[in-house]
Amino acid sequence: MLLPVPRRSTGLSPRAGNLAWRLLIGLVVVAVVIVVLLTRGSPVERKPASQRLTMYTAAGLREPTEKVAAQYKAEFGVEIDLQFGGSNTLLNQMQVNKFDTADLYLAADDFYTNKAVDDGLAAETLPIATQRPVIAVRKDSPLKVDSIEDILAQDVRISFADPEQAAVGKATRAALKDVAVDGESLWDKLAAHVTENGVYKPTVNDVATDVQLGAVDAGIVWDSTVAAAAYRENLVAIHVPEFDRNPKLVSLAVLKSSEHPTAALKFARYLAASDRGLLNFEQAGLVPVDGDSWTETPELTFFCGAVNRRAVEKVVDEFQQREGVVVHTVYDGCGTLTGRMKTIDRQQTALGFPDMYMACDRYYLENVKDWFQEDVDVSEMEIVLAVPKGSDTVKTLEDLTKPGIRVAIGQPEQCTLGALSRRLLLQAGLYDPLMEKQTQPDEVVVEKSSSALIVPDVVTGHVDVGIAYLTDVQSAADEVDMVRIDAPQNVAVQPFSIARSSGRKHLARRFFAHLAAAGETFESFGFDFRLTNRTTPRSE
Repeated sequence: MLLPVPRRSTGLSPRAGNLAWRLLIGLVVVAVVIVVLLTRGSPVERKPASQRLTMYTAAGLREPTEKVAAQYKAEFGVEIDLQFGGSNTLLNQMQVNKFDTADLYLAADDFYTNKAVDDGLAAETLPIATQRPVIAVRKDSPLKVDSIEDILAQDVRISFADPEQAAVGKATRAALKDVAVDGESLWDKLAAHVTENGVYKPTVNDVATDVQLGAVDAGIVWDSTVAAAAYRENLVAIHVPEFDRNPKLVSLAVLKSSEHPTAALKFARYLAASDRGLLNFEQAGLVPVDGDSWTETPELTFFCGAVNRRAVEKVVDEFQQREGVVVHTVYDGCGTLTGRMKTIDRQQTALGFPDMYMACDRYYLENVKDWFQEDVDVSEMEIVLAVPKGSDTVKTLEDLTKPGIRVAIGQPEQCTLGALSRRLLLQAGLYDPLMEKQTQPDEVVVEKSSSALIVPDVVTGHVDVGIAYLTDVQSAADEVDMVRIDAPQNVAVQPFSIARSSGRKHLARRFFAHLAAAGETFESFGFDFRLTNRTTPRSE
């Protein structure tokens, strides 16, 4: 017989117990609601700061930039807050408002983005497209206007963008100020005509609207303005030679005020990509540059001569972090690196071929120069003798050929230092005696495949002297001494170049800009830095 299990007393009556459970459940529900409300914040969803970027944009570029911004938001969920105005007006706004946190600046003329860099407001710049000023008239206009002189002669009412506010006004002034008509500047004539029989406006769109509405007879705008959807049905562009000679480059700058530069650079790459943003600029009537193709996380391959490693590693790391990209860097002797390039070329594939190459000396860039472009000399490095700490056995280059002196040099076919050492010794008449010494059974003359292997041989006592780069000797200053070489060719010059086959040339140029700003880093490792105020490699 089963006995009933006695119920444990709670001290509450059944009715009181049910009430307590109801109160507890109610408190839980209230707590959940409070947590949800606190988590959601206000009824309007707020994106994280990195999911919203602000771009100051030249007013005339509204159509393509709005399309790019919409595409980017659809693809990545990032809101682009576009603020429009004249290029110079926007630049002045940035100069005055030092506490602004805008991320990007798109100007109708790279004069303004370059000035933003010079003024310390912007870091990177990306080229977008070119455009030219034109005379705009209505399609149904009875005027016969083929030149600036026609505007002046017919007393045409004209709308004109203020040169102190809008890029098209400044471009017009620059194109006409040196053109003389009857002994007077054509710009001075036009400016006087606008003052007497026209109107100044702050943006190019204001000028186009004036012409479209018939408020004036003509205006000077960008060719892309006439091609825009808002105006192309009613306006026609008249090209004149003074404007066609000098197209202006639309340029995008990443601002130093940006609190999310990596996110800003990602959008900048998207806007400047040949298969993304630039398609919209082309549709809007601009002529796009040959941009990089779009990849969310682009990769660069960088072949770098071993001598540069200490100075370059920090630049590579900082560039990767700021841009949000990957740089595959291969450090080795330049003979080995160029040999690898030739192997890749024989296979007739660009797979694995470097986008960038920084040689230990021009000697090894010359060997592959047909594959590279935009080369520029970055730095130079002294070649010295490395000897054990406190040793005075070797004092001159000639001492290397003395009996019993153990020597380490670079292998000429594998590393730049070897090729330069051979040149140095040949000039001094010492190369053949040293090679003869190498054949003697009791002598030690070793050739190393990389400059990085020479000083360690001196440190370990395997040799008495090595021909080495100054930077390698400095890095082991506690264990080796340096003997300077009195010869005219005791310097290696390090050039940087971009592969013609690279599909990431603009990204590579921005990497070079970081390299060009790293003078102090190079000099701290014993290099003499050659670059001054250069942010892009020279074009061909």
